[in-house]
Amino acid sequence: MTFELHIEQTLQKLLQQEDTDGDKRITIEDSGPKKFDLIATNGEKYSLLGTYHLSNLLQELILAKETNREKAMIPLSKLNELPVSRISRMIKDYFWDGLTRTMDSKGIEALLSDSKNDTIEGAILKVYVPFTDQLAFSYYTRLKEKLPLEVIQLPENVTPEYVRSLNDKSGILSLKLSEKNGEIAGEPFVVPGGRFNEMYGWDSYFEAIGLLIDHREDLAIGMANNFKYEIEHYGKILNANRSYYLTRTQPPFYTSLISEIFDQTKNLSWLQSHLEAAISEYETVWMVEGKRLTKNGLNRYLAEGIGRPPEAEAGHFTPAFSPFAAAASTAVEDYENLYAEGKIKNEELDQYFVHDRSVRESGHDTSYRLEGTCAHLNAVELNAFLYKYESDFSELINSYFNNSFIVNGKEYSSAYWNLKMEERKQQMDAHLWNEEYGLYFDYNCVTKKQVIFISATTFTPLWAKACSKQQAKKIVENAIPRLKELGGIASCDQESRGTISEKRPQKQWDYPNGWAPHQMMIWKGLLNYGYVQEMQELAYRWLYMITKNAVDYNGTIPEKYDVVSATHKVFAEYGNVGTEFQYITKEGFGWMNASFQYGVSLLKKELITHLNKLTPPNELFK
Repeated sequence: MTFELHIEQTLQKLLQQEDTDGDKRITIEDSGPKKFDLIATNGEKYSLLGTYHLSNLLQELILAKETNREKAMIPLSKLNELPVSRISRMIKDYFWDGLTRTMDSKGIEALLSDSKNDTIEGAILKVYVPFTDQLAFSYYTRLKEKLPLEVIQLPENVTPEYVRSLNDKSGILSLKLSEKNGEIAGEPFVVPGGRFNEMYGWDSYFEAIGLLIDHREDLAIGMANNFKYEIEHYGKILNANRSYYLTRTQPPFYTSLISEIFDQTKNLSWLQSHLEAAISEYETVWMVEGKRLTKNGLNRYLAEGIGRPPEAEAGHFTPAFSPFAAAASTAVEDYENLYAEGKIKNEELDQYFVHDRSVRESGHDTSYRLEGTCAHLNAVELNAFLYKYESDFSELINSYFNNSFIVNGKEYSSAYWNLKMEERKQQMDAHLWNEEYGLYFDYNCVTKKQVIFISATTFTPLWAKACSKQQAKKIVENAIPRLKELGGIASCDQESRGTISEKRPQKQWDYPNGWAPHQMMIWKGLLNYGYVQEMQELAYRWLYMITKNAVDYNGTIPEKYDVVSATHKVFAEYGNVGTEFQYITKEGFGWMNASFQYGVSLLKKELITHLNKLTPPNELFK
């Protein structure tokens, strides 16, 4: 049944009656009657009841209004759509497109209004181009004729000192451009959302999982092609394509990305070129001893910049600077600025910021698990990710390249990578595995001690198939009870996080918060070892939380959740991206969208039925 409605008239009446707090959304916090009579142009009436159905009406009216019509045909099927179906459909039909960007003329024009750009009247966007990409330099130089750009060619050798010199003139880094039939086009990529309006490292892999489920191979391929460009021109997969990230990589997921794309496309020549880039990245970014490779054969995060990360919000580092400013009888802000300019030397702060930037390279920014020690830690998840690289190299070379693959004159066989896997597993068992706890912990290679901090990252060896069946069993038995909450797996347990106070604030990657990449890896890891029931429960808990918050809060799909309270109202640093919008969200948040699509693809039908009814997890799983 379809109703023809006067769009503006219905919209204004709906908001006046139901949006009692004036935020241009209809949520459970509004105090309206939660009953609205639709009146069609032919006089026919239909009553809608409840927050969810009224917010659906608001969203459908806004979508119809965007077509510049006075009237719209609104199907009741969309107003009464089951929550799981609606959320999944919105992700597939709207959110992915809303998050898609390119670095060609169309995409650059959108970036001019980005919140990170200096967009006061008359400001211009700085575009940094690799020394080795003449096509991009010529293209952006021509683009200056119609857009307010400053195009800067990076030097052939980009040093940490040079990157620090850009801190007060930051800009966007170019990505892959291609020329076809005389036209230049940028490879598409999906951004996380909100203020994160560039291509991020590990976000892109988890987004791609959802994209491939939704048959958006074009976007997944575009991001892989941009990764390859970054390796070839910037020497690494970047934290994101901003100038201040030139010395910083991200958790390695490139082989998983290309393997999963290849599973759908079967494009062997494409796979070959990306496999070459992935092996090059492994050797030059991760396996250089004294940098990200430590003497024990395991790896660490080590961002190689200098000084304070410029992307941090004002005041973020006040606790770190305050003691030194007080000792120097200097205002904190003045001391911080003098240090940033290199006019004050402080070796203790230098070391602090090595760890801080490395935390950001880890993607877990920030967490008490890593604070103050990150560059000294053989992190569990990083070594699991690199084990997965070695496993993927072995499998792909054996299956598709006759067990012989040459990169930069060196021949690699499956046996070579199998040996690397075995060596890494031995070191992981020796340094990261704790038999008493039955869990993996990070290892401080300076103090030569494990760090007893119970984190969701203890599951990552299951995702990488890097642990034995016996180890997997112990992790399931020991970690799930400690980390399982109403809305899924918490980033760490409360005891590990410790006491929170004014001097020791909440960190966003710690309890009580939960994050999409952890959940997605845990689900796959449990499936790898046959723990289907446990996976079903954890996926249901996560999807229940997403669905209930979307139903209650006008379709909100944010960056992160408090899994203990199962709410998007997170009280931690940086806020919660994806919660600030009017009428309708057109983006959600990248890896959160993907986690929903992935979780729905895994859940049994009877659990989907319960999810649509919003049956609390504790009623289903005793």
